[in-house]
Amino acid sequence: MSFEQHTPLMRQFFTAKSGHPDVLLFFRMGDFYELFYDDARKAARLLDITLTQRGSSAGQPIPMCGVPVHAYEGYLARLVALGESVAICEQIGDPALAKGLVERKVVRIVTPGTVTDEALLSERRDTLLLAVARGRQGQFGLAWADLAGGRFLANEVASEDALEAELARLEPAEILLPDDDQWPAALRERVGVRRRAPWLFDADSGRRQLLQFFGLHDLSGFGLEDRPLCIAAAGALLGYVEETQKQRLPHLTSISVEASDGAIAMNAATRRHLELDTRIDGDTRTTLLGVLDSTVSPMGGRLLRRWLHRPLRDRATLRLRHHAVATLLESRTFETLREQFRALGDLERILSRIALRSARPRDLSTLRDGLALLPALRALLAPLDSPRLQALAAAMGEHDAQAHRLASAVVAHPPVLARDGGVFAEGYDATLDELRALSTHADQFLVDLEARERAASGIATLKVGYNRVHGYYIEISKGQADKAPVHYTRRQTLTGAERYITEELKAFEDKVLSARERSLAREKLLYDGLLDALNEQLEPLKRCAAALSELDALACFAERAHALDWSQPDLSEGPGLRIERGRHPVVEAVRDAPFEPNDLVLDCPAAGDDGRAGVRMLVITGPNMGGKSTYMRQNALIVLLAHIGSFVPATRAVIGPIDRILTRIGAGDDLARGQSTFMVEMSETSYILHHATAESLVLMDEIGRGTSTYDGLALADACARHLAATNRSYTLFATHYFELTALATPGSGIANVHLDAVEHHGKDGGDTLVFMHAVKDGPADRSFGLQVAALAGLPKTVVRQARARLAELEQGRVPATPMTAQALDAPQQIGLFVPSSAALDALAAIDPDELTPRQALEALYRLKSLG
Repeated sequence: MSFEQHTPLMRQFFTAKSGHPDVLLFFRMGDFYELFYDDARKAARLLDITLTQRGSSAGQPIPMCGVPVHAYEGYLARLVALGESVAICEQIGDPALAKGLVERKVVRIVTPGTVTDEALLSERRDTLLLAVARGRQGQFGLAWADLAGGRFLANEVASEDALEAELARLEPAEILLPDDDQWPAALRERVGVRRRAPWLFDADSGRRQLLQFFGLHDLSGFGLEDRPLCIAAAGALLGYVEETQKQRLPHLTSISVEASDGAIAMNAATRRHLELDTRIDGDTRTTLLGVLDSTVSPMGGRLLRRWLHRPLRDRATLRLRHHAVATLLESRTFETLREQFRALGDLERILSRIALRSARPRDLSTLRDGLALLPALRALLAPLDSPRLQALAAAMGEHDAQAHRLASAVVAHPPVLARDGGVFAEGYDATLDELRALSTHADQFLVDLEARERAASGIATLKVGYNRVHGYYIEISKGQADKAPVHYTRRQTLTGAERYITEELKAFEDKVLSARERSLAREKLLYDGLLDALNEQLEPLKRCAAALSELDALACFAERAHALDWSQPDLSEGPGLRIERGRHPVVEAVRDAPFEPNDLVLDCPAAGDDGRAGVRMLVITGPNMGGKSTYMRQNALIVLLAHIGSFVPATRAVIGPIDRILTRIGAGDDLARGQSTFMVEMSETSYILHHATAESLVLMDEIGRGTSTYDGLALADACARHLAATNRSYTLFATHYFELTALATPGSGIANVHLDAVEHHGKDGGDTLVFMHAVKDGPADRSFGLQVAALAGLPKTVVRQARARLAELEQGRVPATPMTAQALDAPQQIGLFVPSSAALDALAAIDPDELTPRQALEALYRLKSLG
């Protein structure tokens, strides 16, 4: 069908839609945003709202659905969370003045990575837009922006593995990629990926865009001049943001390079294994962040999450943080600080909304209250002997003029929307006060008018009122209408009354209604002026918000150290790890029983005259559920906490330089990449062997369990030898292959430790296994696998048969013939091999307590036949 066959409204819709074919279009019609045709079908399915058909265009019904304008943010948030983008098409003309259709225009495009509205954002998680540019040698340039927080950063990585690690760290809501087929499937298929024309990722055009945007002659001040891939990605991102937001972005005042070598490297698998802020089951409370985050403000919580995912190698910065935490703790100032922060809102995001001119009145009142806290906070920090705390106090700044202006301008409890009026306090603007007075005195004027007209007309029931449709009126009942004075002009006839207007009332009406309109117009002018004034101080205010965020995070560290009995770590310049009475921060927090602390000592090669090497690897043995994984993870988390500036769950921790934390823990397949559990295990192990250095902390748990016994043992042995001899990393190597304990020979740099369990034999013949959770020197002498299986509830017959089979295997008897038909018929019997004595094995499989008399008789006959 041709375009001209559609109705004028649908032609207007299709014109707007043609410019945004890949996103949903919210088309403003009065009090609703309507969606039509395919957009309506998709939105109805995603939002679970009714799809209707009303009217027709080009001879066909119009599928449509809509959401109310006053509640659209909730629906928009659901669509954005699903990775959808929405173009907002507003009425930009005045319906009262329009001839024909009201003009409409797309005013912005809301995408998962560019949202700034408070209702669409996660309070304690950054919402990031990321662009990626590919280099010819397999390297990548990254640029990402947090529009809601006013942050713009870039970085370069050297490989797909490093790119995957950055994606796991940043968790962007939206990713911009050049539209080609060279990207890994796992990246292309992520939620929120946007394919863009390849020419948008050109370094030369990106440079021009950045120079124009920041008003500069070169990019050397940002450290980008020799990073063309970063420039390409940043230019593509900036173009996309300007295209979707359709306005200036004054809060993006710089771009910073976040160098990879400034942080402890952790790949995606390590972040997943250590459960920093997420778990497979979705429970965030039992993660490290769930235990650590007691920040008061949302912006402090977001900063803490960023710190947790980017532990620093800069020891000077870390020592300043540790000293600040110790100062807050010793002076107990953290308690007062945190109490003050309870009145502190999310200033970081409020300032971004002010810059984008989308701030609401309550944003301004929150900023006002936050700035009012600054003098008390500076006074609180002034006597503290901490260079970092004093630097943060200075970064907060004064802002007395802005605080005074907001205090005098904004009422104590402003309305939700500026367009409703009532934002500004009395006395702030004389013109506004005068216009408001006209409306305020209207009620008294009407009371006086009603009294005068009753007296003049002699009609005691005469009333003066107001109607939004017809305005002011004088109402007289039908029975008294013939007494209406001749100067009354009929305005409206009702069933039981007549309504009139007079010249005096009409003049008053014009004056009052005009005053209300002028009052709202005046408030809008004042509101814009207030935003302008705040934008002039945007950079100092942003520095203030950043300083308050860091204070909140440091006070959180002090509170956690006080509440959980954590101690200050010692960041040593010499190599080695020494942790005394370390605990797992999450396990200790969630369990009721006391946590058993354990030590860790991993040394550098000894400097003694004998030249013997220190211990670099611990081979950890012991039963399942004995605590091997917990022990390994707790030490990694202690190292990580020390490198974000936190105190640690240990009596003492001396930590030498660390460049990476690498883990291989747990089992799971990766169906998206077509990888089996064993392939995932080997891929993660391969990454570790290729990237671990002498300053890396490596956790290896049960290498080789996904294949046959001898294959697995051979792989585990070879990996352990490679880590000890070639990588020379600080390694915790947990295994059930007792053969690996033989690696711990003098001079090898390898030592054995184990987690023990004690088996108690009850009088009733039952066995109880008690896990000690204490790390001891030397290898374990047993694995207690059958005892753990019994605890898991395996049938007693299975456990008994396994015990018998284990005895045979330990004596070297390994039969390989298949099971017999008689064995398959035996009641409650499960096995894999033919027994050496069918009668004995069948007898061992019988549990007299579980047999009925009939089954017992049948079993006796069967045993006799086997004998």
